[in-house]
Amino acid sequence: MTSKTPLLHAALQRLALVTTAAVLAGCVSVKMPAPTPSAANAEKLRTAKLVPSQMGNFKLAAGKPAEMDTSLSGLRGSSVSPANGSFAGQLRDEIAAELGAAGLLDAKSRFVIEGQLTDSMVDAAIGVGKARLAARIQVKRDGQTLFDKEIVAEATWESSFVGAVAIPAAINQYGALYKTLVGKLFDDADFRRALAKPTP
Repeated sequence: MTSKTPLLHAALQRLALVTTAAVLAGCVSVKMPAPTPSAANAEKLRTAKLVPSQMGNFKLAAGKPAEMDTSLSGLRGSSVSPANGSFAGQLRDEIAAELGAAGLLDAKSRFVIEGQLTDSMVDAAIGVGKARLAARIQVKRDGQTLFDKEIVAEATWESSFVGAVAIPAAINQYGALYKTLVGKLFDDADFRRALAKPTP
């Protein structure tokens, strides 16, 4: 489990409380919290020695159903929406929050990070819950592609028969995949090479 900042922990706690209350009252419609940086990813960036970059366009991958970017099924009739209306945008904001906190976000940088959402799902099935988030991420410098790879984050967990327990757990498991995916991106050796500071 990755460590979280107090702000992120508090946001997830609020999300869980709101979700649980809504489940007890009936079906749920929850908006994800705005991304906040994590201590674990800050440490990854601190040790990676990367050049600053800017955020480019993040969108749904070609050929994917439009609803993948805006809604989640598999929550027993409940729903989750991204903070800014787009799950691709949620991932973009997640990366930007981490880079910004580490002082590695520069709107004038020659390096641009772009992405396409390739998968986004959650299943609060009785017995075993599943969630998956995937995106193809590119790093470009002056229009030349230096990095192009699909990064995938997945989770499985014991899922309760009781909806008031299972649905908040599934929403939290899905939300945590954003931090996991970003952490895997920052750990990727090819990503680090693409953004490595030049040696003196």
